[in-house]
Amino acid sequence: MKRRLEDARILMYSHDTFGLGHLRRCRTIAHSLVGDYRGLNVLIISGATIAGAFDYRARVDFVTVPSVVKLKDGDYTPMAGRVDLQETLKMRQSIIRQTAETFQPDIFIVDKEPLGLKGEVEETLQYLKARGTTLVLGMRDVMDAPHLLDAEWKKSNMLPKIDQYYDTVWVYGPPDFYDPLIGLDVPSGVRRKMEFVGFLQRSVPQGTKSEHVPDEDYILVTTGGGGDGADLVNDVVSAFEHDQSLQHKTLIVLGPYMPARERTELVERSSKIACLEVIEFDNRMEELIDGAKAVVAMGGYNTYCEILSFDKPALIIPRTRPREEQLIRAQRASELGLIDMLLPEESADPMLLSAALKRLTRRAPPSQSGEKNMRLEGLVHISRIVGDWLDDRDSYPPLSVVAE
Repeated sequence: MKRRLEDARILMYSHDTFGLGHLRRCRTIAHSLVGDYRGLNVLIISGATIAGAFDYRARVDFVTVPSVVKLKDGDYTPMAGRVDLQETLKMRQSIIRQTAETFQPDIFIVDKEPLGLKGEVEETLQYLKARGTTLVLGMRDVMDAPHLLDAEWKKSNMLPKIDQYYDTVWVYGPPDFYDPLIGLDVPSGVRRKMEFVGFLQRSVPQGTKSEHVPDEDYILVTTGGGGDGADLVNDVVSAFEHDQSLQHKTLIVLGPYMPARERTELVERSSKIACLEVIEFDNRMEELIDGAKAVVAMGGYNTYCEILSFDKPALIIPRTRPREEQLIRAQRASELGLIDMLLPEESADPMLLSAALKRLTRRAPPSQSGEKNMRLEGLVHISRIVGDWLDDRDSYPPLSVVAE
């Protein structure tokens, strides 16, 4: 039964410079919370150009900031080519601050980037901390390879600032799967604030059904946002081109951010293979994964949670540059017997990938591995934590003065 809260507000920040992972994670948490608590409103600040392509539950809304795209080399560029990066960042910073001042959240949850893109959230963190908002940093189970994360965060003195601003740090994974800050010199204050809430369980949304679910058994190939997914799809198509004994129905989702030139070429090649079906995007990916016999993916956080949630045999071919997040997650999950894995250089061999695809259709689902890291308790734990905080809030009179 839903609990009633009186005008409780949560603001979430999702910088979204590459792919859809941050927005989809925030949306999952938001939908779970409004499902558990009547009277709770959640507002998501997002940099995703297609934030409006998703469905949102009642009492969940979003505000978009001008989009900035992360390039494959790690640099950034504005989506609107006529506005330079610094001007774009100033606009984003202003919108974030003004949204916080107007919305006046009880809780502010920042996804993955502690100070936001290029520090754009720090001013808002200062403002909200002064007025007593509970500040939460949400981290994936894996952030990056320790040496890469350490070098990146030392440049901006990140760990002391996490300790300075944040009340708690949620890790969206179990403690015995991976420690996202392993290998870093973590202040004791940050360690005390870290809470491993568990993986975020996914479910098939209610409402209109996806029109893309095939009538027959199918393998699903997904690249997430698709900005860096062309190599994976190319490898899959090449495997079917080289091995005509591969006949299993396969649905390929390119992703909305795949460059047009690569998308056109892959669609043309796939059209010559009868068992391949290619679509660009579906905002109900949970339904496509739930209906699949098996999944081939790059192993981003959301897809991995969906593979576990719907208990699907999976082959992960992780991205290895510029971040090693997907590689580390896939290696750990493979070590635990939860998924199969190929490195990108292995996947590029059509016959090697063909053999892996044939094995995949016979693979047992993750639940049969006997591994306890199937635990998907994150949303339940987050709901309990938020309920406790908001109960405490209602025990005290509201702030009479908002500090600047």
